[in-house]
Amino acid sequence: MIGMLFCLATVNAAAQFATSKAFPDQYKKQNRNALHRLLQGQTDTVVQYFHQYLDSFPGDLESHYGLAAAYSQRGFFYKALKNVKRAVRLGMPLERFVAGPSALLEPLTSRNSFKSYYYKHGKPLVHGPMQTNFTDGSAAFWVRTDQGREVQIVIDGGYAVSVETKAENDFSGVIKIADLQPDRSYMYEVRIDNEVLHMDSFRTFPVAGQKAAFTLGFGGGAGYTPQFERMWDTINTHDLTAFIQMGDNIYHDTPKEVEIQRYCYYRRQSRPEYRRMVSSTPIYAIWDDHDFGDNDCYGGADPNFPVWKQDVWRVFKEQWNNPYYGGGEDDPGCYFDFGIADVDFFMLDCRYYRTNVHDDFKPDSMLGAVQTSWLRDRLLSSTATFKVIATSVPISQGTKGGKAGLDTWDGFAEEREALFSFIEENSINGVFFVAADRHRSDIWKTERATGYPFYEFMSSRLTNIHTHPVPAAAIFGYNDKPSFGLLSFDTQQIDPTVTYKIYSIDNEEIYGHTIYWSELSDQ
Repeated sequence: MIGMLFCLATVNAAAQFATSKAFPDQYKKQNRNALHRLLQGQTDTVVQYFHQYLDSFPGDLESHYGLAAAYSQRGFFYKALKNVKRAVRLGMPLERFVAGPSALLEPLTSRNSFKSYYYKHGKPLVHGPMQTNFTDGSAAFWVRTDQGREVQIVIDGGYAVSVETKAENDFSGVIKIADLQPDRSYMYEVRIDNEVLHMDSFRTFPVAGQKAAFTLGFGGGAGYTPQFERMWDTINTHDLTAFIQMGDNIYHDTPKEVEIQRYCYYRRQSRPEYRRMVSSTPIYAIWDDHDFGDNDCYGGADPNFPVWKQDVWRVFKEQWNNPYYGGGEDDPGCYFDFGIADVDFFMLDCRYYRTNVHDDFKPDSMLGAVQTSWLRDRLLSSTATFKVIATSVPISQGTKGGKAGLDTWDGFAEEREALFSFIEENSINGVFFVAADRHRSDIWKTERATGYPFYEFMSSRLTNIHTHPVPAAAIFGYNDKPSFGLLSFDTQQIDPTVTYKIYSIDNEEIYGHTIYWSELSDQ
Protein backbone atom coordinates (compact mmCIF):
# COMPACT_ATOMS: atom_id res chain seq x y z
CA MET A 1 0.00 0.00 0.00
CA ILE A 2 2.85 2.40 0.80
CA GLY A 3 4.34 1.94 -2.65
CA MET A 4 0.98 2.73 -4.26
CA LEU A 5 0.54 5.78 -2.07
CA PHE A 6 3.94 7.29 -2.63
CA CYS A 7 5.03 6.29 -6.14
CA LEU A 8 2.89 6.88 -9.18
CA ALA A 9 4.42 4.20 -11.31
CA THR A 10 5.64 1.51 -8.98
CA VAL A 11 6.42 -1.37 -11.29
CA ASN A 12 6.34 -4.94 -10.09
CA ALA A 13 9.93 -6.16 -10.02
CA ALA A 14 9.11 -9.46 -11.70
CA ALA A 15 7.41 -7.60 -14.52
CA GLN A 16 10.45 -5.33 -14.84
CA PHE A 17 12.65 -8.42 -15.07
CA ALA A 18 10.56 -9.87 -17.88
CA THR A 19 10.45 -6.54 -19.69
CA SER A 20 14.21 -6.10 -19.53
CA LYS A 21 14.68 -9.47 -21.23
CA ALA A 22 12.23 -8.49 -23.95
CA PHE A 23 14.01 -5.14 -24.46
CA PRO A 24 17.73 -5.82 -24.09
CA ASP A 25 18.61 -2.17 -24.77
CA GLN A 26 17.66 -1.41 -21.15
CA TYR A 27 20.89 -2.91 -19.82
CA LYS A 28 20.75 -0.75 -16.68
CA LYS A 29 17.71 -2.75 -15.52
CA GLN A 30 18.68 -6.30 -16.40
CA ASN A 31 21.16 -7.36 -13.74
CA ARG A 32 19.54 -5.16 -11.12
CA ASN A 33 16.22 -6.96 -11.59
CA ALA A 34 17.88 -10.37 -11.64
CA LEU A 35 19.61 -9.68 -8.32
CA HIS A 36 16.31 -8.46 -6.90
CA ARG A 37 14.89 -11.89 -7.70
CA LEU A 38 17.93 -13.50 -6.13
CA LEU A 39 17.20 -11.68 -2.88
CA GLN A 40 13.69 -13.14 -3.10
CA GLY A 41 15.16 -16.64 -3.20
CA GLN A 42 14.61 -17.35 -6.91
CA THR A 43 18.13 -18.69 -7.35
CA ASP A 44 17.46 -21.23 -10.11
CA THR A 45 15.65 -18.65 -12.25
CA VAL A 46 18.53 -16.20 -11.87
CA VAL A 47 21.19 -18.78 -12.73
CA GLN A 48 19.26 -19.74 -15.85
CA TYR A 49 18.85 -16.10 -16.85
CA PHE A 50 22.54 -15.25 -16.59
CA HIS A 51 23.61 -18.36 -18.49
CA GLN A 52 21.14 -17.53 -21.26
CA TYR A 53 22.43 -13.97 -21.39
CA LEU A 54 26.02 -15.19 -21.65
CA ASP A 55 25.00 -17.47 -24.51
CA SER A 56 23.91 -14.38 -26.42
CA PHE A 57 26.56 -11.98 -25.07
CA PRO A 58 29.71 -13.94 -24.14
CA GLY A 59 32.02 -12.17 -21.75
CA ASP A 60 29.38 -9.95 -20.16
CA LEU A 61 30.96 -8.95 -16.85
CA GLU A 62 27.77 -8.32 -14.90
CA SER A 63 26.48 -11.78 -15.81
CA HIS A 64 29.57 -13.39 -14.29
CA TYR A 65 29.12 -11.17 -11.24
CA GLY A 66 25.49 -12.30 -11.01
CA LEU A 67 26.43 -15.96 -11.33
CA ALA A 68 29.04 -15.58 -8.59
CA ALA A 69 26.34 -14.12 -6.34
CA ALA A 70 23.78 -16.79 -7.28
CA TYR A 71 26.16 -19.70 -6.77
CA SER A 72 27.27 -18.12 -3.51
CA GLN A 73 23.66 -18.22 -2.35
CA ARG A 74 23.33 -21.84 -3.48
CA GLY A 75 26.48 -22.86 -1.64
CA PHE A 76 28.22 -23.87 -4.88
CA PHE A 77 31.41 -22.08 -3.93
CA TYR A 78 33.64 -23.64 -6.56
CA LYS A 79 31.34 -22.36 -9.32
CA ALA A 80 31.02 -19.00 -7.59
CA LEU A 81 34.79 -18.51 -7.39
CA LYS A 82 35.17 -19.72 -10.97
CA ASN A 83 32.89 -16.88 -12.13
CA VAL A 84 34.79 -14.40 -9.97
CA LYS A 85 38.06 -15.37 -11.62
CA ARG A 86 36.52 -15.29 -15.08
CA ALA A 87 35.11 -11.81 -14.47
CA VAL A 88 38.49 -10.59 -13.21
CA ARG A 89 40.28 -12.02 -16.26
CA LEU A 90 37.80 -10.17 -18.47
CA GLY A 91 38.42 -6.86 -16.70
CA MET A 92 36.21 -6.57 -13.61
CA PRO A 93 38.11 -5.32 -10.54
CA LEU A 94 38.36 -8.05 -7.91
CA GLU A 95 37.48 -5.45 -5.27
CA ARG A 96 33.97 -5.30 -6.74
CA PHE A 97 33.15 -8.64 -5.10
CA VAL A 98 34.42 -7.48 -1.71
CA ALA A 99 32.21 -4.38 -1.92
CA GLY A 100 29.18 -6.63 -2.10
CA PRO A 101 26.29 -6.43 -1.56
CA SER A 102 27.27 -8.56 1.42
CA ALA A 103 23.80 -10.16 1.65
CA LEU A 104 24.51 -11.85 -1.68
CA LEU A 105 28.26 -12.46 -1.64
CA GLU A 106 29.23 -12.92 2.02
CA PRO A 107 28.84 -16.73 1.89
CA LEU A 108 31.61 -16.73 -0.75
CA THR A 109 33.84 -13.88 0.45
CA SER A 110 34.00 -15.32 3.98
CA ARG A 111 35.53 -18.59 2.73
CA ASN A 112 39.26 -19.25 2.87
CA SER A 113 39.44 -20.05 -0.86
CA PHE A 114 38.22 -16.56 -1.75
CA LYS A 115 40.30 -14.88 0.96
CA SER A 116 43.43 -16.55 -0.36
CA TYR A 117 42.68 -15.40 -3.92
CA TYR A 118 41.91 -11.87 -2.73
CA TYR A 119 45.07 -11.71 -0.61
CA LYS A 120 47.16 -12.43 -3.72
CA HIS A 121 45.33 -10.20 -6.20
CA GLY A 122 43.13 -7.68 -4.37
CA LYS A 123 43.70 -4.12 -3.20
CA PRO A 124 42.43 -2.51 0.02
CA LEU A 125 41.08 0.56 -1.84
CA VAL A 126 37.74 -0.60 -3.25
CA HIS A 127 36.22 2.66 -4.54
CA GLY A 128 37.51 6.18 -4.99
CA PRO A 129 39.24 8.39 -4.33
CA MET A 130 36.54 10.88 -5.25
CA GLN A 131 37.20 14.60 -4.95
CA THR A 132 34.29 16.29 -3.17
CA ASN A 133 33.15 19.40 -1.33
CA PHE A 134 35.93 21.82 -2.28
CA THR A 135 36.29 25.46 -1.28
CA ASP A 136 38.94 28.08 -1.98
CA GLY A 137 40.91 26.84 1.03
CA SER A 138 39.98 23.19 1.50
CA ALA A 139 39.43 19.89 -0.27
CA ALA A 140 37.87 16.55 0.65
CA PHE A 141 38.31 13.02 -0.65
CA TRP A 142 35.81 10.15 -0.37
CA VAL A 143 37.04 6.54 -0.30
CA ARG A 144 35.73 3.02 0.35
CA THR A 145 37.94 0.18 1.58
CA ASP A 146 37.63 -3.60 1.78
CA GLN A 147 37.45 -3.54 5.60
CA GLY A 148 38.06 -1.10 8.40
CA ARG A 149 41.33 0.66 7.56
CA GLU A 150 43.25 3.87 8.11
CA VAL A 151 43.48 5.79 4.83
CA GLN A 152 45.90 8.67 4.33
CA ILE A 153 45.87 11.52 1.85
CA VAL A 154 49.36 12.96 1.43
CA ILE A 155 49.61 16.41 -0.19
CA ASP A 156 52.68 17.39 -2.23
CA GLY A 157 54.67 14.57 -0.67
CA GLY A 158 54.45 15.87 2.90
CA TYR A 159 51.24 17.11 4.54
CA ALA A 160 49.16 14.06 5.54
CA VAL A 161 45.61 13.64 6.88
CA SER A 162 43.91 10.31 7.58
CA VAL A 163 40.51 8.77 8.25
CA GLU A 164 39.48 5.39 9.62
CA THR A 165 36.80 3.63 7.58
CA LYS A 166 34.18 1.70 9.53
CA ALA A 167 31.52 -0.91 8.87
CA GLU A 168 28.69 1.36 10.02
CA ASN A 169 29.44 3.63 7.04
CA ASP A 170 29.81 0.72 4.60
CA PHE A 171 33.58 1.14 4.97
CA SER A 172 33.44 4.56 3.34
CA GLY A 173 35.15 7.62 4.74
CA VAL A 174 36.04 11.22 3.95
CA ILE A 175 39.45 12.83 4.39
CA LYS A 176 39.26 16.62 4.76
CA ILE A 177 42.24 18.84 3.97
CA ALA A 178 42.25 22.43 5.27
CA ASP A 179 44.59 25.45 5.16
CA LEU A 180 45.14 25.29 1.40
CA GLN A 181 45.77 28.22 -0.95
CA PRO A 182 43.01 29.43 -3.31
CA ASP A 183 43.12 28.49 -6.99
CA ARG A 184 46.24 26.39 -6.61
CA SER A 185 47.13 22.93 -7.93
CA TYR A 186 48.39 20.21 -5.58
CA MET A 187 49.57 16.65 -6.06
CA TYR A 188 48.09 14.03 -3.77
CA GLU A 189 48.59 10.37 -2.92
CA VAL A 190 46.24 7.84 -1.33
CA ARG A 191 48.10 5.55 1.05
CA ILE A 192 47.03 2.50 3.05
CA ASP A 193 49.61 0.72 5.21
CA ASN A 194 52.29 2.96 3.68
CA GLU A 195 51.47 1.69 0.19
CA VAL A 196 50.68 4.32 -2.45
CA LEU A 197 47.47 3.16 -4.13
CA HIS A 198 46.63 6.23 -6.18
CA MET A 199 48.32 9.44 -7.33
CA ASP A 200 46.60 12.42 -8.91
CA SER A 201 46.23 16.19 -8.68
CA PHE A 202 43.56 18.66 -7.63
CA ARG A 203 42.97 22.40 -7.74
CA THR A 204 41.25 24.45 -5.07
CA PHE A 205 38.43 26.81 -6.05
CA PRO A 206 39.07 30.48 -6.92
CA VAL A 207 38.78 33.01 -4.10
CA ALA A 208 35.24 33.00 -2.73
CA GLY A 209 33.19 36.03 -3.70
CA GLN A 210 35.71 37.38 -6.21
CA LYS A 211 35.38 37.56 -9.98
CA ALA A 212 36.80 34.63 -11.93
CA ALA A 213 36.56 32.49 -15.05
CA PHE A 214 35.92 28.76 -14.71
CA THR A 215 34.00 25.85 -16.28
CA LEU A 216 31.69 23.39 -14.55
CA GLY A 217 30.00 20.32 -16.04
CA PHE A 218 26.62 18.78 -15.31
CA GLY A 219 24.28 16.03 -16.42
CA GLY A 220 21.84 13.34 -15.35
CA GLY A 221 20.42 10.17 -16.87
CA ALA A 222 23.41 7.95 -16.08
CA GLY A 223 22.04 4.43 -16.20
CA TYR A 224 24.77 1.80 -16.13
CA THR A 225 25.55 1.03 -19.79
CA PRO A 226 28.94 -0.62 -20.49
CA GLN A 227 29.33 0.70 -24.04
CA PHE A 228 28.71 4.26 -22.84
CA GLU A 229 30.84 4.24 -19.67
CA ARG A 230 33.55 5.89 -21.77
CA MET A 231 31.52 9.07 -21.26
CA TRP A 232 33.39 9.67 -18.00
CA ASP A 233 36.72 9.74 -19.83
CA THR A 234 35.26 12.18 -22.35
CA ILE A 235 34.13 14.52 -19.57
CA ASN A 236 37.52 14.21 -17.90
CA THR A 237 39.29 15.73 -20.92
CA HIS A 238 37.76 19.13 -20.12
CA ASP A 239 39.70 19.75 -16.89
CA LEU A 240 36.59 20.97 -15.08
CA THR A 241 36.46 22.97 -11.87
CA ALA A 242 33.63 20.67 -10.72
CA PHE A 243 30.92 18.34 -12.03
CA ILE A 244 27.30 18.04 -10.84
CA GLN A 245 25.44 14.74 -11.13
CA MET A 246 21.86 15.91 -11.50
CA GLY A 247 19.89 12.79 -10.62
CA ASP A 248 18.95 9.44 -12.17
CA ASN A 249 22.58 8.68 -11.41
CA ILE A 250 22.23 4.92 -10.90
CA TYR A 251 18.58 3.77 -11.46
CA HIS A 252 18.08 1.51 -8.47
CA ASP A 253 14.24 1.86 -8.56
CA THR A 254 14.04 -0.18 -5.34
CA PRO A 255 13.35 2.17 -2.42
CA LYS A 256 12.82 -0.67 0.04
CA GLU A 257 15.90 -2.73 -0.87
CA VAL A 258 19.14 -1.28 0.47
CA GLU A 259 21.22 -4.09 -1.02
CA ILE A 260 20.04 -3.36 -4.56
CA GLN A 261 20.64 0.35 -4.06
CA ARG A 262 24.20 -0.39 -3.01
CA TYR A 263 24.68 -2.80 -5.91
CA CYS A 264 23.73 -0.06 -8.36
CA TYR A 265 26.16 2.38 -6.76
CA TYR A 266 28.96 -0.21 -6.60
CA ARG A 267 28.86 -1.16 -10.27
CA ARG A 268 29.33 2.48 -11.30
CA GLN A 269 31.91 3.26 -8.62
CA SER A 270 33.95 0.25 -9.76
CA ARG A 271 34.23 1.39 -13.38
CA PRO A 272 37.78 2.56 -14.18
CA GLU A 273 36.46 5.36 -16.40
CA TYR A 274 34.35 6.76 -13.58
CA ARG A 275 37.14 6.39 -11.05
CA ARG A 276 39.49 8.33 -13.31
CA MET A 277 37.06 11.22 -13.57
CA VAL A 278 36.05 11.50 -9.92
CA SER A 279 39.64 11.22 -8.71
CA SER A 280 40.51 14.40 -10.62
CA THR A 281 37.25 16.44 -10.56
CA PRO A 282 35.21 17.58 -7.52
CA ILE A 283 31.79 15.91 -7.60
CA TYR A 284 28.43 17.11 -6.24
CA ALA A 285 25.18 15.15 -6.52
CA ILE A 286 21.42 15.25 -6.05
CA TRP A 287 18.90 12.51 -6.77
CA ASP A 288 15.82 12.17 -8.93
CA ASP A 289 13.08 9.55 -9.02
CA HIS A 290 15.14 6.52 -10.09
CA ASP A 291 17.75 6.91 -7.35
CA PHE A 292 15.27 8.02 -4.68
CA GLY A 293 12.24 5.78 -5.25
CA ASP A 294 11.05 4.59 -8.63
CA ASN A 295 9.61 6.13 -11.78
CA ASP A 296 7.86 9.49 -11.22
CA CYS A 297 7.73 8.88 -7.46
CA TYR A 298 6.86 11.30 -4.68
CA GLY A 299 7.92 11.03 -1.06
CA GLY A 300 5.18 13.01 0.65
CA ALA A 301 5.30 15.86 3.14
CA ASP A 302 6.16 13.77 6.22
CA PRO A 303 9.96 13.63 6.68
CA ASN A 304 9.76 10.22 8.36
CA PHE A 305 7.09 8.44 6.32
CA PRO A 306 7.18 6.20 4.43
CA VAL A 307 9.99 4.71 6.48
CA TRP A 308 12.07 3.75 3.43
CA LYS A 309 12.81 7.43 2.78
CA GLN A 310 15.25 7.58 5.69
CA ASP A 311 17.03 4.40 4.54
CA VAL A 312 17.42 5.70 0.98
CA TRP A 313 18.78 8.96 2.39
CA ARG A 314 21.35 7.16 4.54
CA VAL A 315 22.56 5.02 1.63
CA PHE A 316 22.82 8.16 -0.52
CA LYS A 317 24.98 9.84 2.12
CA GLU A 318 27.35 6.86 2.12
CA GLN A 319 28.07 7.39 -1.59
CA TRP A 320 28.72 11.15 -1.74
CA ASN A 321 30.17 13.96 0.34
CA ASN A 322 28.03 17.02 -0.32
CA PRO A 323 28.48 20.03 2.00
CA TYR A 324 25.30 18.94 3.81
CA TYR A 325 22.13 16.94 3.20
CA GLY A 326 18.94 18.95 3.53
CA GLY A 327 18.14 19.95 7.07
CA GLY A 328 19.83 16.94 8.66
CA GLU A 329 18.05 14.30 10.75
CA ASP A 330 15.06 16.55 11.50
CA ASP A 331 14.43 17.49 7.86
CA PRO A 332 16.30 15.01 5.65
CA GLY A 333 16.84 15.48 1.94
CA CYS A 334 19.54 15.98 -0.66
CA TYR A 335 19.24 19.76 -1.05
CA PHE A 336 22.30 21.92 -0.35
CA ASP A 337 24.22 24.89 -1.74
CA PHE A 338 27.82 25.71 -2.55
CA GLY A 339 29.78 28.47 -4.24
CA ILE A 340 32.64 28.87 -6.69
CA ALA A 341 34.17 32.36 -6.89
CA ASP A 342 31.17 34.71 -7.26
CA VAL A 343 28.73 32.08 -8.53
CA ASP A 344 26.34 30.32 -6.13
CA PHE A 345 24.66 26.97 -6.79
CA PHE A 346 21.39 25.95 -5.11
CA MET A 347 20.81 22.22 -5.44
CA LEU A 348 17.17 21.18 -5.03
CA ASP A 349 15.57 17.98 -3.78
CA CYS A 350 12.53 17.45 -6.00
CA ARG A 351 11.42 14.09 -4.55
CA TYR A 352 11.70 13.71 -0.77
CA TYR A 353 8.87 16.15 0.09
CA ARG A 354 6.94 16.09 -3.19
CA THR A 355 3.20 15.50 -2.84
CA ASN A 356 0.94 13.46 -5.11
CA VAL A 357 -0.15 15.81 -7.86
CA HIS A 358 -2.83 13.32 -8.96
CA ASP A 359 -4.83 13.22 -5.72
CA ASP A 360 -7.52 15.64 -4.56
CA PHE A 361 -5.55 17.10 -1.66
CA LYS A 362 -4.32 20.61 -2.41
CA PRO A 363 -2.14 22.59 -2.53
CA ASP A 364 0.58 20.41 -4.02
CA SER A 365 4.25 21.03 -3.40
CA MET A 366 7.46 19.98 -5.11
CA LEU A 367 9.85 21.19 -2.41
CA GLY A 368 7.91 21.26 0.85
CA ALA A 369 7.72 24.15 3.31
CA VAL A 370 11.15 23.75 4.94
CA GLN A 371 13.09 23.49 1.68
CA THR A 372 11.15 26.40 0.17
CA SER A 373 12.06 28.59 3.15
CA TRP A 374 15.69 27.47 2.88
CA LEU A 375 15.83 28.33 -0.84
CA ARG A 376 14.30 31.76 -0.35
CA ASP A 377 16.65 32.59 2.51
CA ARG A 378 19.69 31.50 0.51
CA LEU A 379 18.64 33.48 -2.56
CA LEU A 380 18.03 36.62 -0.50
CA SER A 381 21.40 36.39 1.22
CA SER A 382 23.41 35.60 -1.92
CA THR A 383 25.59 38.39 -3.32
CA ALA A 384 26.86 36.23 -6.20
CA THR A 385 26.92 37.55 -9.75
CA PHE A 386 25.16 34.41 -11.02
CA LYS A 387 22.77 32.29 -8.97
CA VAL A 388 22.22 28.83 -10.44
CA ILE A 389 19.19 26.85 -9.29
CA ALA A 390 19.66 23.15 -10.06
CA THR A 391 16.44 21.16 -10.27
CA SER A 392 16.39 17.46 -11.10
CA VAL A 393 13.22 17.94 -13.17
CA PRO A 394 12.65 20.71 -15.75
CA ILE A 395 11.05 23.95 -14.62
CA SER A 396 10.15 25.34 -18.06
CA GLN A 397 6.64 24.72 -19.33
CA GLY A 398 6.14 21.99 -21.92
CA THR A 399 9.37 20.03 -21.54
CA LYS A 400 7.48 16.74 -21.15
CA GLY A 401 4.26 16.07 -23.01
CA GLY A 402 0.90 14.68 -21.93
CA LYS A 403 -0.19 13.65 -18.46
CA ALA A 404 3.37 12.50 -17.73
CA GLY A 405 4.37 16.17 -17.90
CA LEU A 406 2.86 16.62 -14.46
CA ASP A 407 6.04 15.01 -13.10
CA THR A 408 7.92 18.20 -14.04
CA TRP A 409 7.22 21.63 -12.57
CA ASP A 410 4.18 21.73 -14.90
CA GLY A 411 2.46 19.65 -12.23
CA PHE A 412 3.32 22.31 -9.64
CA ALA A 413 2.57 25.45 -11.63
CA GLU A 414 1.47 27.51 -8.61
CA GLU A 415 4.67 26.73 -6.73
CA ARG A 416 6.72 27.53 -9.83
CA GLU A 417 4.97 30.87 -10.23
CA ALA A 418 5.51 31.62 -6.54
CA LEU A 419 9.26 31.03 -6.98
CA PHE A 420 9.45 33.16 -10.12
CA SER A 421 7.46 35.95 -8.44
CA PHE A 422 9.63 35.81 -5.32
CA ILE A 423 12.74 36.34 -7.43
CA GLU A 424 11.12 39.27 -9.23
CA GLU A 425 9.57 40.93 -6.18
CA ASN A 426 12.90 40.86 -4.36
CA SER A 427 14.94 42.04 -7.37
CA ILE A 428 17.21 38.99 -7.23
CA ASN A 429 19.32 39.30 -10.36
CA GLY A 430 21.46 36.76 -12.18
CA VAL A 431 19.23 33.70 -11.69
CA PHE A 432 19.01 30.88 -14.21
CA PHE A 433 18.20 27.17 -13.98
CA VAL A 434 19.86 23.88 -14.85
CA ALA A 435 17.86 20.66 -15.00
CA ALA A 436 17.91 16.98 -15.95
CA ASP A 437 15.31 14.15 -16.21
CA ARG A 438 14.62 14.34 -19.98
CA HIS A 439 17.02 12.10 -21.93
CA ARG A 440 18.46 14.82 -24.13
CA SER A 441 20.24 18.20 -23.84
CA ASP A 442 18.08 21.33 -24.27
CA ILE A 443 17.93 25.11 -23.97
CA TRP A 444 14.71 26.79 -22.81
CA LYS A 445 13.64 30.38 -22.17
CA THR A 446 10.60 31.52 -20.19
CA GLU A 447 9.60 35.09 -20.98
CA ARG A 448 8.15 37.13 -18.12
CA ALA A 449 5.92 40.20 -18.21
CA THR A 450 7.11 41.29 -14.76
CA GLY A 451 10.84 40.66 -14.92
CA TYR A 452 13.75 39.29 -16.88
CA PRO A 453 13.40 35.93 -18.71
CA PHE A 454 14.32 32.68 -16.98
CA TYR A 455 16.74 30.51 -18.94
CA GLU A 456 17.01 26.79 -18.36
CA PHE A 457 19.86 24.58 -19.54
CA MET A 458 19.03 20.89 -19.46
CA SER A 459 21.14 17.75 -19.88
CA SER A 460 20.17 14.21 -18.90
CA ARG A 461 21.56 11.59 -21.19
CA LEU A 462 25.02 10.93 -19.84
CA THR A 463 25.02 7.18 -20.45
CA ASN A 464 21.39 6.24 -21.11
CA ILE A 465 20.40 4.43 -24.29
CA HIS A 466 16.76 5.50 -24.17
CA THR A 467 16.00 9.00 -25.52
CA HIS A 468 13.14 11.50 -25.37
CA PRO A 469 12.03 13.58 -28.37
CA VAL A 470 12.90 17.28 -28.48
CA PRO A 471 9.81 19.52 -28.12
CA ALA A 472 9.36 22.25 -30.71
CA ALA A 473 9.25 24.93 -27.99
CA ALA A 474 12.89 24.39 -27.03
CA ILE A 475 15.43 26.91 -28.32
CA PHE A 476 17.61 23.91 -29.11
CA GLY A 477 17.65 20.22 -28.28
CA TYR A 478 19.90 17.26 -28.97
CA ASN A 479 19.34 13.53 -28.45
CA ASP A 480 21.36 11.80 -31.19
CA LYS A 481 24.07 10.56 -28.81
CA PRO A 482 24.72 10.59 -25.07
CA SER A 483 25.72 14.11 -24.06
CA PHE A 484 26.62 16.41 -21.20
CA GLY A 485 26.55 20.12 -20.48
CA LEU A 486 29.32 22.60 -19.73
CA LEU A 487 28.79 25.98 -18.08
CA SER A 488 31.66 28.41 -18.66
CA PHE A 489 31.47 31.46 -16.41
CA ASP A 490 33.41 34.67 -16.91
CA THR A 491 32.49 37.25 -14.29
CA GLN A 492 35.61 39.31 -14.97
CA GLN A 493 33.97 41.01 -17.95
CA ILE A 494 32.14 44.33 -17.65
CA ASP A 495 28.98 42.41 -18.51
CA PRO A 496 29.61 38.94 -17.03
CA THR A 497 28.70 35.90 -19.13
CA VAL A 498 27.81 32.25 -18.82
CA THR A 499 28.05 30.01 -21.88
CA TYR A 500 26.25 26.68 -22.06
CA LYS A 501 27.78 24.15 -24.42
CA ILE A 502 26.47 20.69 -25.28
CA TYR A 503 29.07 18.00 -25.96
CA SER A 504 28.48 14.47 -27.23
CA ILE A 505 30.06 11.33 -25.83
CA ASP A 506 32.52 11.58 -28.74
CA ASN A 507 33.58 15.05 -27.53
CA GLU A 508 31.86 16.84 -30.40
CA GLU A 509 30.73 20.36 -29.57
CA ILE A 510 27.08 20.24 -30.62
CA TYR A 511 25.79 23.71 -29.72
CA GLY A 512 26.55 26.73 -27.58
CA HIS A 513 24.53 29.60 -26.15
CA THR A 514 25.83 32.61 -24.19
CA ILE A 515 23.78 34.76 -21.85
CA TYR A 516 24.92 38.04 -20.32
CA TRP A 517 24.29 39.16 -16.77
CA SER A 518 22.46 42.18 -18.16
CA GLU A 519 19.86 39.79 -19.63
CA LEU A 520 19.21 38.47 -16.11
CA SER A 521 18.77 41.82 -14.44
CA ASP A 522 15.93 44.25 -13.83
CA GLN A 523 18.39 47.13 -13.68
